[in-house]
Amino acid sequence: MNNYFTKTEKIRFKHVDYAGIVFYPRFLEMLNDLVEDWFEEALDRPFSKIHETNGIPTVDLKVQFKKAARIGEILTKKLWVISLGGASVNCGFRFEDENQKTVLEGEVTLVNVSIAEDRNNIKSEAFNEEMKEKISSFII
Repeated sequence: MNNYFTKTEKIRFKHVDYAGIVFYPRFLEMLNDLVEDWFEEALDRPFSKIHETNGIPTVDLKVQFKKAARIGEILTKKLWVISLGGASVNCGFRFEDENQKTVLEGEVTLVNVSIAEDRNNIKSEAFNEEMKEKISSFII
């Protein structure tokens, strides 16, 4: 089952700058929300539980801004898996407007890490087989 994880987001006043378009850091927050929702809703691994002992930091990010988005518009945010390593996952993403025109697109690489109880030691940790199977269902 190869598919996209998809969510919609309405552009709100809090997202826009003085020019009336989405301020670029807000797009990155929307991307992080998409990743967080993917982990909770599709992978059954909510951040509220992950961060007790683990993390899933972004280690690489490539973004291309293609078209401005304005207040009131509804964006469709899509995420899929390009490749899955032992402890890392490289995902593609695309945000589209209501006419299916690309607003931004790119790739994000996430790494599964274990975090020591004192929070001082962080190291990569391989995904277990169950997680690999769940993540693999989004490979396109």
